[in-house]
Amino acid sequence: MSLYFRQLLSGRDFAIGDALATQMVNFAYALGDRESGEALLVDPAYAVDDLLGIVEGDGMRVVGVLVTHHHFDHVGGEVAGHHVQGIAELLSRRSVPVHAHRAEVGRILAATEMSAGDIVSHEGGDTVAVGAREVRLLHTPGHTQGSQCFLVDDLLISGDTLFLEGCGRMDLDDSDSRAMYASLRTLASLPDTTAVLPGHRYSSSATATMAAVREINVVYKPATEEAWLAAFAR
Repeated sequence: MSLYFRQLLSGRDFAIGDALATQMVNFAYALGDRESGEALLVDPAYAVDDLLGIVEGDGMRVVGVLVTHHHFDHVGGEVAGHHVQGIAELLSRRSVPVHAHRAEVGRILAATEMSAGDIVSHEGGDTVAVGAREVRLLHTPGHTQGSQCFLVDDLLISGDTLFLEGCGRMDLDDSDSRAMYASLRTLASLPDTTAVLPGHRYSSSATATMAAVREINVVYKPATEEAWLAAFAR
């Protein structure tokens, strides 16, 4: 069985010419099982027709959506009077389940005006099947209460929990610095060879191994929780 995987950068690979998408440098992801032809889209925003076209152009069909967290640049919605396409528009084109952590559901519904019946609510440790493959959902609160990462084979889609340099903001209304520390330690325990694939391109590289991230990322420098909170808590 062969893994299907695409890392797609907003403003370059999709939503080309969209100034906001280019500025935000979001990554969307497609992953699936080439044998079955099934794929999941992770955090589809800005230009859903572009994303569907890329995946379907590869001979795959989208059978679901994975959501890392509820912010507009990951699920769509309104920002500063501007509407960002996202999951609601995707569902108008393809009727597929949307997988999110239970703590994110209310905020996703408020942001997107989707129906509650469109969302499958999850806990950390759940898995989502795509063809013969399984994606493990890792609950990583901190940036938001219900942030989650996705692990398939040796690939970690880390959303806005862990970037190659730094981590997600912790000054938002549902952020939690202490929870972020714990989440980052959990991710750091993954094997050295795990490929970290973040929610934004905030560094020159698009991916790095977990061993490299632990070495270069400042969030892994403090040796204790107390020291970490003193340096990073907001």
